[in-house]
Amino acid sequence: MLAAMTFILSGAAHGVQAADLVIAVPNWPSGQATANILKVAIGKTFGLEADLREMGELNAFAALETGELDIHPEVWRPNLDAAIEKYVDAKKAVVLAKRAVPAWQGLCATEDAEKAGIKSIKDLSDPQKGALLDTDGDGRGELWIGAATWTSASIERIRALSYGYSKNLALVETEEDVGMAAVDAAVATSRPMVFACYAPHNVFELHKVTRLEEPAYDPAQWKIAPGSDPLWIEHSKADTAWPPSEFHIGWSASFGQKHADVAAFLEKVDLTPEEVTMMTYALQVERQPPADYAEKWVAENAARVKGWAKP
Repeated sequence: MLAAMTFILSGAAHGVQAADLVIAVPNWPSGQATANILKVAIGKTFGLEADLREMGELNAFAALETGELDIHPEVWRPNLDAAIEKYVDAKKAVVLAKRAVPAWQGLCATEDAEKAGIKSIKDLSDPQKGALLDTDGDGRGELWIGAATWTSASIERIRALSYGYSKNLALVETEEDVGMAAVDAAVATSRPMVFACYAPHNVFELHKVTRLEEPAYDPAQWKIAPGSDPLWIEHSKADTAWPPSEFHIGWSASFGQKHADVAAFLEKVDLTPEEVTMMTYALQVERQPPADYAEKWVAENAARVKGWAKP
């Protein structure tokens, strides 16, 4: 009994010990996978214990500045360019790895939506075609634009206003699990659906979906006001395709100064779009627990992880 109590007290004491670093966990699968992979890889390589903390994108930047957070596994551009300008370029409080994973963002249509004639973003402004996307029987279609905490969802709202299809469609913000489940259900029931999409992502492996046609990105037509602007909608406009996108690992500058070896390690992390797609598939489709997936991934890539730590 005494031994058991000693064990419990020891465990309790251990539980209140601060970790060596904190890694943000975004609310999308590849970010969750990468956060866990970094936790395991840094632990095995440097002997540092990391806490994982769910955190929104903008809150993460503020936490990186204060030192509450040390690493963010996926900082998307151009979504967070305003925060990058503030915290990376001006304040020098956050560092982004020079290496990036190429990506893209836009709107996608299921095969049934395409067959129904929804091929271009202009089609969303047609009330009759918009009605094909109705799921609640009110005659007005729905369009999933991402999770409420995603900067991309705010930009999709601006795009809907700029293009004009917000008059015909209800813009829906829900977590990615719910959005992807709706895509699965739409495909299974042959119901047309249009939704916000991005790559790398497993949805293109799982279903036949196509990106809606729209005018090529034009910087003169793409003006996104910072989220801190109370009139950000009035001050924003985006009626072209997204610019080329990418994402980086980011870390607190103070953490990088304290752990230059870990910062150098993060600079060398070289995930490919194909690997990111596989991560998303593993977590979202196969429902692998992120921690288990990360342990397996690091074990299978031990030599590569070791290479990231070399000077």
